[in-house]
Amino acid sequence: MNAPPDMITTALKMFAALGIVLGALFVVFYFARRVSSVEHSGGKEKLIRVLANKFIGVKKNICAVEVPGALLILGVTHDHITLLTKIEDEEILENIRNHQSTQMPLSFSDHLSKIASKFKSTKGSPS
Repeated sequence: MNAPPDMITTALKMFAALGIVLGALFVVFYFARRVSSVEHSGGKEKLIRVLANKFIGVKKNICAVEVPGALLILGVTHDHITLLTKIEDEEILENIRNHQSTQMPLSFSDHLSKIASKFKSTKGSPS
């Protein structure tokens, strides 16, 4: 008669097989992601940039999207996107670019410093 399988060795074989399958999936997804990002990036400079996004209602917003040579103002809802206007005037585009460059968003470390300074000022003051 056959002896019953040892539970410890069976469990180790099962976990080893699971590790091999998960490792293979990780490798496949890693290379698929690298290949897809190389094919779609086309370079380091992004061709399409979202400059602003303003919510005007539930699942409704207006976006300013910069594409080469124009600025698109889009109305976005949950089921479709509508072109509201297209700005191609170079003078207006340059003014918008200058306005964007002067309004640099705060970095993550700037946000942390700002929050930390609020906590420091409230801790230090006697109540």
